[in-house]
Order: sequence, then structure tokens, then C-alpha cells
Amino acid sequence: MNERSVVVVSAGLSQPSSTRLLADRLTAATVDELAARGITAKVTNVELRDLAHDVVNAMLTGYSGGALAAAVDAVKGADGIVAVTPIYSASYAGLFKSFVDILEADSLAGIPVLIGATGGTARHSLAIDYALRPLLAYLRADVQATAVFAATDDWATAGGDDDNPLPARIRRAGRELAETVADREPSAPAGLFDAVPSFTDLLGS
Repeated sequence: MNERSVVVVSAGLSQPSSTRLLADRLTAATVDELAARGITAKVTNVELRDLAHDVVNAMLTGYSGGALAAAVDAVKGADGIVAVTPIYSASYAGLFKSFVDILEADSLAGIPVLIGATGGTARHSLAIDYALRPLLAYLRADVQATAVFAATDDWATAGGDDDNPLPARIRRAGRELAETVADREPSAPAGLFDAVPSFTDLLGS
């Protein structure tokens, strides 16, 4: 079966959330582009707002259980990730960083990641390249070239792409992620081989 897993990590704190809206638009563009290549996308949404208490507990105890453990496993086993955070004080949201902090060191290594961010004004857009991109690059994720920032006014602008470049940029970013995901072999689900005993265990030594 020609299927790929796309995990959407959204760090918006409000409901409804412009961060989730951008994440949904980026995901839809990616899914459409994968479908055009004959690939079915299995989409998993990780809404960090719903996991906030579990994330804090995991930072304090070093243990991730329940819904948070499932979210971490989904991220580790993803073929592609759409990660979107609001920008506060010229950087990514603390909840987003806390979630990243509880991931194991190699969890994102080699995984294609499309990054997006939202903010009140366009002046926050630079945070994508001096804060968000370096963070994920440090974790050795395959950060896609096109990132998408959406300011509050971008959602209110009527008209076509000449009036508002956001829709075209979303399509371009989705196309890039889909191309990268399609060119890779499907990832094995996280934890697939965790239950396989080692030779040492089998020999009882």
C-alpha cells in the first residue's frame, strides 16, 4: 500500500487558533500533492494545548505516558511532519519548545519537517529563520526550504495571490514537503521493533 504518515504538531494556545488554521492549510496542501503522486496520507494531529499538563509532567519526571506517549511515537514514526507554532517575544512558544525537549535526541533525525508560524504582525516572521529553523536543524530534522508565516492581517486579506501571497506560499510549501516525503522509503512505525529481544536476552546473559 502506497501510504505515508504525516504528523501535524500545532502549538496554538487558543480555541479557535490561527496556528491550527495554518497547520490545517499546510497539511491539506501536502495531502493534495501526495494524492497527485498516487500516495495516500495518514494524518495524525498532535494538538499540544491538549497535552500541556502531560508535557510539564514529562519534563519533571522524565516519563511520557498515555496520550503524550502516543504523540511522541507518532512523531518518531512520521514520514513527514508539519510543525506550526505561534511566535511570542520573538521566538517559538514555550509549549512547543517543551514538547521538543522531551523528545529523545534522535527522534527527528532525517524526518522532513515543514515549519510554519503565526504572529500578530509580519515583523515576527524573522523568528522562523533565527529561532525555529535552527532548533529543528540542531535536532537533525530535514527542514524544508519553504517556511510559512501568517500574520493576523493575512487571514483578513481578500482577493487572489496578487493581494495576498499566503495561499500560494502554502501550496508551494506543501508541494515541497510532499516531494520530499514521496522520494523517501516509508518509515517503520515507532516502537515496531521494541519488543524484539536481543541475543543477550535470549541467551540469558
